[in-house]
Amino acid sequence: MAQARVTEADVLRALGKVREPELGRDLVSLNMIQDVKIEGGSVSFTVVLTTPACPLKAQIEREARAAVMALPGVAAVQVRLDSRVVAGRVARGREPIPNVRNILAVASGKGGVGKTTVSVNLAVALQESGARVGLLDADITGPNVPLMLGLSGQPRARDNKIEPLVAYDVQVMSIAFFVPDGEPVIWRGPMVAGAIQQFFRDVDWGDLDYLIVDLPPGTGDASLTLAQAVPLSGVIIVSTPQDVAWLDASKSLAMFQKLDAPILGIVENMSYFVCPHCQDRVDIFGHGGAERSAEQLGLPFLGRVPIDPSIRIAGDSGVPVLKSHPESAPAAALREVAAQVAARISILALGPTGKQPVFVPLKMV
Repeated sequence: MAQARVTEADVLRALGKVREPELGRDLVSLNMIQDVKIEGGSVSFTVVLTTPACPLKAQIEREARAAVMALPGVAAVQVRLDSRVVAGRVARGREPIPNVRNILAVASGKGGVGKTTVSVNLAVALQESGARVGLLDADITGPNVPLMLGLSGQPRARDNKIEPLVAYDVQVMSIAFFVPDGEPVIWRGPMVAGAIQQFFRDVDWGDLDYLIVDLPPGTGDASLTLAQAVPLSGVIIVSTPQDVAWLDASKSLAMFQKLDAPILGIVENMSYFVCPHCQDRVDIFGHGGAERSAEQLGLPFLGRVPIDPSIRIAGDSGVPVLKSHPESAPAAALREVAAQVAARISILALGPTGKQPVFVPLKMV
């Protein structure tokens, strides 16, 4: 008896039983399967991921191949991976920036927790994964992004738009490009808000998957302007492990939740130190405070980044640690944070609910 010939409907039916592990839905209903081709007993198809930084791409590829190989008459399966970044869910009433799919804010309640370090390396990590990325330095009175990326000079204007400078294939804009070195920016709130608006609307950001905004610490005018003026796909809260840092970070979190901005999760920076001589781990700022807070609030914990001299050296030299020490523990930790951020955006956009947890202030002990 001749063996039944496999059809495209058979392939899609098999792949309809494979779930995207983080989104909780099958690959077919998510429109992630394209270009199904069948030649005798050989089947090929493309899985279009929701982000090139998908942390579970190997699992998805493995399960998709296995599902189709199990079909009668299939002798070989070729799985191609592609990606198309999904735009996150945003609050209504915010005017989008043309061709920018996701705006991500990186916030903290206080200075000195490494928020800009996380922002810079998050941008580089997402770019390394294959995404198109921009980075806006919205810390008007303390702009450090250009230093950490080794950028200087003044952007040019073309067709009534400001062209960003570029570092490591990331589009970058900062007030530091327009202010002489060493000169302070002494502005009242309305001027800060106006500058933020101009950097969104008057800069030619091009076609971006992610625009990361490095905010100043606290809950001032820059953060308020951002949350009310543009559609945020999500906010990343950066804190160090100790309770006093989280006490401040929780206020920033509460402000964004009151403004209906989706919270992507919490990053614990300066989480621990590994002695380079004896390899002992030292919890300089305590242990696990940000992770415990995330658990109590029902928020995702996006990862912990160690305190390491290579991060400081990289920031001061203008070469992000992902480039200066690409195989280091800090670089691996920051890439994992980027993967979790990208996954969280997809979950909020395409997952079963997209609901945000209700914020309840923690009692500090």
